[in-house]
Amino acid sequence: MAITITDAAAQRVQSFLNNRGKGIGLRLGVKTSGCSGLAYVLEFVDELSEGDQVFEHGEVKVIVDSKSLVYLDGTELDFVKEGLNEGFQFNNPNITGECGCGESFNV
Repeated sequence: MAITITDAAAQRVQSFLNNRGKGIGLRLGVKTSGCSGLAYVLEFVDELSEGDQVFEHGEVKVIVDSKSLVYLDGTELDFVKEGLNEGFQFNNPNITGECGCGESFNV
């Protein structure tokens, strides 16, 4: 099982952690939400929890709990800028459908 992170996403995460002044990485998870069932969750991590899996890209760590990893295995975390919009993009091969607004997905 694996999560990958692009150079652009790693640089953005590192920038956030530097500005925050603490933290060991970024947690990527899923929660039940939205019209399609699941939504991505991103949050800073100050300490690991039991069952966490750590995926590294250079000095950046992406932490995923074991329950979320089932839905996220093979996902690539990217950071994209399109015109005036910018944000993290999740390239998840497990998705079988997503809602019209793009905020939630199902597997």
